[in-house]
Amino acid sequence: SPNSLFGMGNPLLDISAVVDKDFLEKYGLKPNDQILAEDKHKALFDEIVKKFKVEYHAGGATQNSIKIAQWMIQDPHKVCTFFGCIGEDKFGEILKQKSEEAHVDAYYYEQTEEPTGTCAACITGDNRSLVANLAAANCYKKDKHLDLKENWKLVEKAKVYYIAGFFLTVSLESILKVAKHASENNKLFTLNLSAPFISQFFKDALMEVMPYVDVLFGNETEAATFSKEQGFQTEDIEEIAKKAEALPKVNKKRPRIVVFTQGKDGTIMTKGDKVETFPVLKIDQKDIVDTNGAGDAFVGGFLSELVQDKELEQCVKAGHYAANIIIRRAGCTFPEKPDFH
Repeated sequence: SPNSLFGMGNPLLDISAVVDKDFLEKYGLKPNDQILAEDKHKALFDEIVKKFKVEYHAGGATQNSIKIAQWMIQDPHKVCTFFGCIGEDKFGEILKQKSEEAHVDAYYYEQTEEPTGTCAACITGDNRSLVANLAAANCYKKDKHLDLKENWKLVEKAKVYYIAGFFLTVSLESILKVAKHASENNKLFTLNLSAPFISQFFKDALMEVMPYVDVLFGNETEAATFSKEQGFQTEDIEEIAKKAEALPKVNKKRPRIVVFTQGKDGTIMTKGDKVETFPVLKIDQKDIVDTNGAGDAFVGGFLSELVQDKELEQCVKAGHYAANIIIRRAGCTFPEKPDFH
């Protein structure tokens, strides 16, 4: 039903381009990483547009996943709600238009202090280095948006919630309000580890939310960093998943589920006291156009089945399907209709 999947995060306009190694070196970027822009990166956004052939896509991790979940579901429209902050500017208008085209029910908090956030996706080979300039996305305010009666009603309508860990840098109080609502009403609250820097530098915020997390997503690199920061003393991804599953949890009616993707290697998922591995769909290296968005696509596919109360195995299958489609295309884009069964 409409508004049954709720997402909240950093709406960013993705500016993606295939760049060269010199460009990465100039700005001190690693080939496969995601960071927040610092002062030294400010010129990068202008330079990438001037120097390379760029494409614009509506982005931001949570918004990508929500958009893909809606695409997988198809009908009815507006099953997915999205909250985030944008500027009153051209990029903000593009984001609004892109949400509408994706049939997502987006309610943006619009303000004039900061421009709409952008994310430069610097692609080299099949690696991508992401530099996010949050700008407006950083200005989301609980009291100015989430707490408003008509907006909170939309939160209450949902039965599954998804927030990428990136939003921990913006509004911990907003995340906690949603997470506690989910927990108190026995609804599903899902979170993504999102990037190694979240586990490192936003550890306290992450661990404040963790007791409310019913499904935890991450990839192998994020899992390894999480393990190190939590003092798990293991590099074995299955062990890390088990230990993450066993962390304290408020709503005891649901065991926590941990899902870690590993690129072309199998996805692992905890189930009770065992960990299962699900092989990803085979793809020829030459068919891979852009792995940017693969993780978001996996989550989107997973959520599209979760919100329909499907078995977890089916959720993983849908995640693999969505990721397999996305990496064949530039940016986080998709064909008109999915052919997933």
